[in-house]
Amino acid sequence: MKRTISYCLVYLATSVLLAGCNLIVFNPKGQVARDERDLIILATGLMLLVVIPVIVMMFVFAYRYRATNKKAKYSPRWASSHKIEAVVWGVPFLIICVLGWVTWETTHSLDPYRPLDSDTPPLNVQVVATDWKWLFIYPDLGIASVNELALPVNTPVSFTVTSDAAMTSFFIPALGGQIYAMAGMQTKLHLIANETGQFRGIAANYNGHGFSDMHFSTLSLTGADYEAWVNKVKSAPQKLDHASYAQLAKPSVAHRITYYSAVQERLFLDIVDKYEGMNKAPRAKDTQVQRNSDDTRADQQPSLLAEER
Repeated sequence: MKRTISYCLVYLATSVLLAGCNLIVFNPKGQVARDERDLIILATGLMLLVVIPVIVMMFVFAYRYRATNKKAKYSPRWASSHKIEAVVWGVPFLIICVLGWVTWETTHSLDPYRPLDSDTPPLNVQVVATDWKWLFIYPDLGIASVNELALPVNTPVSFTVTSDAAMTSFFIPALGGQIYAMAGMQTKLHLIANETGQFRGIAANYNGHGFSDMHFSTLSLTGADYEAWVNKVKSAPQKLDHASYAQLAKPSVAHRITYYSAVQERLFLDIVDKYEGMNKAPRAKDTQVQRNSDDTRADQQPSLLAEER
């Protein structure tokens, strides 16, 4: 009896503690995150159609056919029931069919490489994961920031993600989506923030002792506030070139937020090219050699040439 009371108290305390948790995945702030939340709820609900009846029947059968129940029907010659077979096989079959259709539809609609449907042009952001900080380059604005990402609300954002260190994962739970950052590769992610606020971004893949401090602030701002943020970054004294980036890329833990008012051209592509090997972009002075090089790179890595142009 005492043990039962203790278990009940533990379960009650756990429930109270969990009630204070902020389940950010179920409190989305963007359309992609909202669609992913609905998918999780739908898939879980469909699976519970089987799980809950099985759990209930387990207790019912255990109670009804206990050894002390002499009134329970005993049928030693019972072999099969077409009705039971239809339910046992039919219900899971229907659930699998529905889940398969849902998976097909959402795999395409929630593809991280798929641009979001919007009348507003997307904001391009290049993301570089280093040990242990996040660098955000705004190629259209010529600015960059470290451990702080600012986005205009209701504007689709096209992320191009790479790594200059160990592989990790770029994840903003409130906005949905998660994509790996790998050295020498570019991955794509499209998100949108439909509410203003400050959201936490994290590295969702363990990559060393600074992993727990490798997070950043995502600011979803109104148009005026976003312009003010851009102007603040443009007034920063620091500029990001290969020399300053080399210092920035050195391992550091809990790096402070840093702004760069100018970014050297091709810096992001040069970071990718460090690990490209045969695809490394040459620095030829001769125009014909450069043209031949571009043709070769177009065959080997079309996305790089398109990004460069």
